[in-house]
Amino acid sequence: MKKVHIIGLGLLGGSFALALKKSRPDWKLTGFDKNPLHLETALRMGLIGEKRERPDSDTSLVVLATPVDSLYALLDQTLGQVGPDTLVMDFGSTKDQLCRQMAAHPKRSQYLAVHPIAGTENSGPQAAEEKLFDGKVLILCEMEKTDVQLKGLAYEVFEALNMKLRFMDPVDHDLHLAFVSHLSHVSSFVLGKTVLDKTRDEKNIFDMAGSGFASTVRLAKSSPDMWAPIFFENKKNVLEALDSYLEHLSHFRNLLAQGDAEGLHQEMTEANKIRDILDLRD
Repeated sequence: MKKVHIIGLGLLGGSFALALKKSRPDWKLTGFDKNPLHLETALRMGLIGEKRERPDSDTSLVVLATPVDSLYALLDQTLGQVGPDTLVMDFGSTKDQLCRQMAAHPKRSQYLAVHPIAGTENSGPQAAEEKLFDGKVLILCEMEKTDVQLKGLAYEVFEALNMKLRFMDPVDHDLHLAFVSHLSHVSSFVLGKTVLDKTRDEKNIFDMAGSGFASTVRLAKSSPDMWAPIFFENKKNVLEALDSYLEHLSHFRNLLAQGDAEGLHQEMTEANKIRDILDLRD
């Protein structure tokens, strides 16, 4: 029987627990969350069998599913608590800074940097979904630095969750995620704030909000506790993505202001090409 300890029992940590319980019911799951309500909810839901502030020294796997600004200190602390046969991995959305911080750690070979491309706008253990990871992409960074025996355990877990593995350099990971994930969240937060400001004058504006608005602003419901640290951890790349976005937004506005119907139509036609890429992915 393997022991798995999860720190951070929100959407990702809770969903991981549900999926692992389903595929490996004989494994023992313990966990901890600094939010007492989250911890009690996770216990009540059966996400973990026992609450524990620290993992046993003979734990096989420790998963860190906490905000990115807490991960290095938590990694250092956790690696100091576990034995030599324990793998520790994090689910953080940024990887470059964390991998650089871990480069000279004496237990670097017991760490694996992973990022599941899975999630919803909801948060907390009550948002956990058993199939959240099923068929989703899992990005692995610097796997060559992880002990070969511990990599075997990692592959067993990823196979149990039915995840598609992709290998990336941490620098490339953070740059690409800034454009395809982090920018989407910034845009959604700002759109939500823009519309909320407008409702101060026009109380019935939401009566006219259809499915297009709902899908575009959905990410604005995401947890600021999780996303503000992501933006700051990946500040350089997020700013680059924002500058590019603002440039395109300004160009679009100018075409509209100048009455350039042909130019505006061409701009939208070019954007339509994203459909081909997304269709291929599906």
